[in-house]
Amino acid sequence: MSLSAEEKQKIIKEFQINDKDTGSSVVQIALLTTRINQLQEHLKTFKNDNASRRGLLKLVGQRRHHQEYLKGKDPARYQEVIERLGLRK
Repeated sequence: MSLSAEEKQKIIKEFQINDKDTGSSVVQIALLTTRINQLQEHLKTFKNDNASRRGLLKLVGQRRHHQEYLKGKDPARYQEVIERLGLRK
């Protein structure tokens, strides 16, 4: 269920702003979105897995906070990230 190191590095390379960027809001939103999508697929199979459902809700909340921060700091980059990830907001 968790991301492998290779997948994580691939996502970081795709969304980083510069070479040393590994923890910006953009990168964290992308990583959280990937984990959320994996958990959604897991929950389609295991409908009664309430522990994973709780973890999913926590991840969604974390991503929402990062999105709100990015929206306030850099609205243009926020729109770009939303479009690239296919999020509704």
